[in-house]
Amino acid sequence: MKHQRGVALSGLIFWGIVIALVAVLGIKVVPTTIEYYKIKQSAQGALNKVGADATVAEVRAAFDRFANIDTLEFSSKDLDISKEGGRIVIDFAYDKKIPLFANVSLLIEYQGSAGR
Repeated sequence: MKHQRGVALSGLIFWGIVIALVAVLGIKVVPTTIEYYKIKQSAQGALNKVGADATVAEVRAAFDRFANIDTLEFSSKDLDISKEGGRIVIDFAYDKKIPLFANVSLLIEYQGSAGR
């Protein structure tokens, strides 16, 4: 008599649920990660656009132009702009709360910088 091979129905249901949960998590997290990289790219673009002697207002205006092109909800008011060693440095940090299901949420703390 041959032994049966394959997946039991209970195993199929278990792995189907696990794969579905991972897929939902990925679908909800990937857009926020893309947004983070767009913010970082916009900050670097703003630094490349302005000179080393630019004012804070000029850097903010340049960032707002890049953010407008990328349709970011992130504002230049949330940037920390400073000078270190004669170079302009932009730092930013923000939290993103992602509702998953019912009363369960995922909190991701993003932080980055440009010009270092």
